[in-house]
Amino acid sequence: MRHFPIDEFHPLRIQLHRLVLGIGLTISMTAFPDCGSASELSAGIVKIGIVNDQAGPLSDLAGPGSVVAAKMALDDFRKLSPELKVEIVVADHQNKPDIGAQIVRKWFDVDGVDMVADVGNSAVALAIQSIARDKNKIVIYSAVGTTDIGGKQCSRTGLMWLHDNYNLVTGSIRRLVSQGYDTWFFIAADYAFGRNMVEVSQRTLAAGGAKSLGAVFHPLGNSDYGSFLLQAQASKAKVVAFANAGEQLVTSMKQWNEFGLNATPQKAVAELMFLTDVHAMGPETAKGLTTVTAWYWGLNEETRAFGQRFYKLHNAMPTAPQAAVYSAVLQYLKAVAAAGTDETNAVLEKMRSMPVDDFYARGARLRADNKLVHDFYLVEVKKPSDVKVAWDYYNVLETIPADEAYLPLSQSECPLLKTSAN
Repeated sequence: MRHFPIDEFHPLRIQLHRLVLGIGLTISMTAFPDCGSASELSAGIVKIGIVNDQAGPLSDLAGPGSVVAAKMALDDFRKLSPELKVEIVVADHQNKPDIGAQIVRKWFDVDGVDMVADVGNSAVALAIQSIARDKNKIVIYSAVGTTDIGGKQCSRTGLMWLHDNYNLVTGSIRRLVSQGYDTWFFIAADYAFGRNMVEVSQRTLAAGGAKSLGAVFHPLGNSDYGSFLLQAQASKAKVVAFANAGEQLVTSMKQWNEFGLNATPQKAVAELMFLTDVHAMGPETAKGLTTVTAWYWGLNEETRAFGQRFYKLHNAMPTAPQAAVYSAVLQYLKAVAAAGTDETNAVLEKMRSMPVDDFYARGARLRADNKLVHDFYLVEVKKPSDVKVAWDYYNVLETIPADEAYLPLSQSECPLLKTSAN
């Protein structure tokens, strides 16, 4: 197991992370006159754990950048005053559920971690969810796609801050089906995220009178997609949908172009694509790809300002998961301040009652299934000639309002809803 207490990162990142992860950061909270003293905190300190893929195929979209975002949230919260001691710990789950579970269990049982954020892998998230439920500890997820986390495996202490696969696929599928793209074939990652995304997509297609012509699943970190692409081509589906992310999507799209499939009538759709994926494959390869995202740094003046701050620290513009980590950490600390304690139940009560009001989401609230409800955006990658500013890769085609973006509670399998109804 690889565990990074503070600065044991890749040599190219070590100086950045020494800057990012100061232990025992002092956060001031004079803006919260009713907050408790440090004696009302467990061990006199608030501990936040960031666990994700730090160096593997999903590391660019979250990874070290999520740690940068968490530090930025602490820096901004520090401006609010007196002396709350905060410590950040970081670990790499290597996209392995057993390692992720081992890390988080030790954090809760031995190290006194109060809240875990990010995760970024559906299989790891499912393993962590049950631990957090049993230990009555908060986990705030970003970049976790499986609908089970907010559905049949939902937990009182597990909060979905960014998206799930329903948010990601339903809007784009409905739009494309209405344009005549009514047959689909899927190339998907062979773990909880990819299989769940295909399942949700196929249900959405069926509900809209369209058809799935099949799906193939590849291992995480796969490097040769030739056989999968040929199966997609042979299906003659109008849409080939990629239910993978990070390096997997980048490699599969590069090979899509190398095979000449970009010149065929089949339309490629990235069901989950991050800004770093577009940057890695280049706009020439990515041009015309559509995807749904919860956030984009180029949306408005506020998001652009955050993007520029983040870029100075990380040398890349923030992805939606990294922006979500900033928002989640900041909101959690505000809730601790308002509650005057880091005790889980008191903090959860504040997090549910306080709207999120930052550049990530304005006036957003946690609903009964613990999903933070906000707008989404259907975006398309610009042609290379239209990219005038570095990292400004998206045209926003439409806003998907929050009330359309989420599975209706009446259809949810979340057991919390049954409890609240009784």
